Amino acid sequence: MPDSLARRWMDGFAADFALEKERLGALDRAAGDGDFAVNLAQALKRAAAGLQALPETATDAQAWTAAANGFLHTGGTSGPLLGMWLRELAKAWASHDTPLAALAAGVAAGTAAVQRLGGAQAGDRTMVDAMLPAARALEDSLRDGAALAQALERAAGAAGEGARATARMTAALGRASYVGEAAAGIEDPGAAAIALFFRAGARACAA
Repeated sequence: MPDSLARRWMDGFAADFALEKERLGALDRAAGDGDFAVNLAQALKRAAAGLQALPETATDAQAWTAAANGFLHTGGTSGPLLGMWLRELAKAWASHDTPLAALAAGVAAGTAAVQRLGGAQAGDRTMVDAMLPAARALEDSLRDGAALAQALERAAGAAGEGARATARMTAALGRASYVGEAAAGIEDPGAAAIALFFRAGARACAA
């Protein structure tokens, strides 16, 4: 398929994840099930294959759908949740006039879907704690008339801050909720991955 924002974004996310895989795996082994990085690697591999199989005429909405399908067909909990998140992004991309409007709507809807299906709320020390700040940053940027590149920089910064803040939170869901103080000071790997996702988006938009 031709070069597109979605393709550059997912390629960048995969590249950043490859550099951070060991760190994310260590975070999950310390306070989680220990399978997060392995499952995410599999999801990204499937997403890349789906993107590669798209025709030359594929749209960004179709690219996001292909990426979402790669995640939806991955084991574990986080992969399917991220697949639902990306699927909402694909839906929004197909129904909005501008990339920023689509991104703001899709991230908001995707985050709501993750919360509904996974049961996580703000402060529960999950990927939602990076998704929510990013969603707010995108909505604020849309309201302010910001350019897409600026909006993604804001979202990346907000997601990064949200991810780092999880190290100070007490987990309410998953295995991390059972280990108690053992998880203190440990960043949630799902939230860290969301921060990587938006950082890749900001870089893809600037390319």
